[in-house]
Amino acid sequence: MSRRLRLLFAALAVAALLWLLFAAAERALALAQRFLALPAWLQWTLGGVLLVFAAAGLSVLRWLLRPRRKRRPMPVPDRDSLEQRIGRLRERGADTGALAGELGELDRRRASTRIYVALFGEISTGKSSLIRALAPHSHIASDARGGTTREVAHYDGALPDGRTVVLADVPGSREAGGETHETLARDEALRAHAVIYLCAGDLSRTQAEELRWLADFGKPLLLVLNKADQWTPPELEQLLSRLRRQSRDVVHAVLAISAGGSERYQRQLADGSTESIERQRKAAIAPLLQALDRITAPGAAGLESQRENAVLAGLHQRTGTLETQTRAEEAERIVRKYARRAIVGAMAAVAPGSDLVIQGVLATGLTRALAELYGVKVSDVQIEDFVQQAKLTLRTGSSIVLAVAGNALKAFPGLGTLGGGVLHAFAYALIFDSMGRALAASLAERQTLDQDDAGARLKELLTDAGGTRLRQLATLTLDAVRERDSAD
Repeated sequence: MSRRLRLLFAALAVAALLWLLFAAAERALALAQRFLALPAWLQWTLGGVLLVFAAAGLSVLRWLLRPRRKRRPMPVPDRDSLEQRIGRLRERGADTGALAGELGELDRRRASTRIYVALFGEISTGKSSLIRALAPHSHIASDARGGTTREVAHYDGALPDGRTVVLADVPGSREAGGETHETLARDEALRAHAVIYLCAGDLSRTQAEELRWLADFGKPLLLVLNKADQWTPPELEQLLSRLRRQSRDVVHAVLAISAGGSERYQRQLADGSTESIERQRKAAIAPLLQALDRITAPGAAGLESQRENAVLAGLHQRTGTLETQTRAEEAERIVRKYARRAIVGAMAAVAPGSDLVIQGVLATGLTRALAELYGVKVSDVQIEDFVQQAKLTLRTGSSIVLAVAGNALKAFPGLGTLGGGVLHAFAYALIFDSMGRALAASLAERQTLDQDDAGARLKELLTDAGGTRLRQLATLTLDAVRERDSAD
């Protein structure tokens, strides 16, 4: 384009811009005149509405333009406090062998000073082919985790600078074996110094969640697209752009490789027949080797703190889960013990009203025992208020309780003909089982004695005629009756 033509286009653009500015100014003046001609009250109203819209627009603009916050690593518990929690669980009879073994493995890997890299991803993404490409002449490492070599195998590989790394081939997500294999894969990913997340296309919702979960532990994380030779250069660039958007602020790098592996195709022969041919595809993993060289440059000592934090954070979650399970099992035993005492108390009560006194004492003991189990401090006044509220609930629903108890007893041969005393005892078993379960669930969730919440749960459980729970209570009642008869 000639210089004169460029000047002409520039002059036209300036003229158009000036015309737009004059038109906008003229329109603004016309609106201002019309606004000033309005009554005062309408000016204030319209002005207030415009200010609200302007403030809302500025807030939205600020939110859109604000810098993205970096992901914060998951908080790490103190190791001493974690060991104390595991010790308390052991004293309560919980199986803490796996937790203690994880702490031992943490110390063992720290002492070995070797760099561990875990290959994580769904099945059919080419993890096995990548292992062969990264460690073509390796053997299973001598320090493979005992007892899990069939699920998690370790291979010795080498980086371009000659350093040795231990590659962990973990079970793929959505693999046969389900949750067990997924747990093995996640635990090994936490034990590693760095993680390679392998994919073969766009990330699914599950894969994106796995990436975010791994990133929360703050260790080096690479998102690697395998089978890059299946796409044309424009397609590959578009796919990488989408992966970068999906993993923004989550991974250290996104790169594409071809791990190689075998492929089959049909070849037509001269006589018209076909034969199946299997050939090896050439691996192209240079970008991954360079990235591994870069993220592992600090060495095992430099990456150890992040690895240890990840292991301890994972152990914190697992310990919390075991604590919840252990408390639930202990709560079940406490509730069962007091339900049995209620049965015995109901059958032993002979004087009018004596059963109410016995059950009131048992209800107080049940409340105190469950509060102590869940570490909730409650006063005697709170306990008394809750027991009184529970009694009020039982009075209003006594007919429902007796109806549920009567129908349940008829379903068990021998119990339905044992008379009103057994019905009375079974009703108390149902009451205390419902009260204990309601109170335990409320204490576990709210960490306080919430009478309204526990009362609402109690009402639901009293009307729950579920077969399994009633069958267990009927068996408990029958055992108590047999023990009474044998003692007589």
